[in-house]
Amino acid sequence: MYALLEACGRQYKVQEGEVVFFDKIEKSEGDKVTFESVMALSSDGKLTIGDPYVAGVAVSGTVIGHGKDKKIIVFKYKAKKNYRKKQGHRQPYTKVLIDKINLVQTEEK
Repeated sequence: MYALLEACGRQYKVQEGEVVFFDKIEKSEGDKVTFESVMALSSDGKLTIGDPYVAGVAVSGTVIGHGKDKKIIVFKYKAKKNYRKKQGHRQPYTKVLIDKINLVQTEEK
C-alpha cells in the first residue's frame, strides 16, 4: 500500500514504515504530523486517484528529527566583466517516519 501526497509544495510517494525527508516543518521531535492532501492511493492492487485529492484518506507520521542538507554552491559570473559572486546554501529538512495510511470517516449529507 502506498500513497502520493502533497506537502511543502512537493509531491511524495510514501509507504508505511518509511522514513521521508520533507522541507522544514515547524514541529518538534516526537510530535505527530497528519497530511490530508493525498492525491492518489494504491491498496490491494487498486489505484484511487483524487480530483484533486482523495476524500477520506490521511497519512500520519512522527517527526524523528531536523537537519540541513549538503551544501550547494551558487556561483554567478559575467564573462569579461570581472563580476564574480559565490554563495552557499544548505536546505533545512525534517525527517518523518510514516506511521499509517488511514481512511478517515467523513460525514456525508
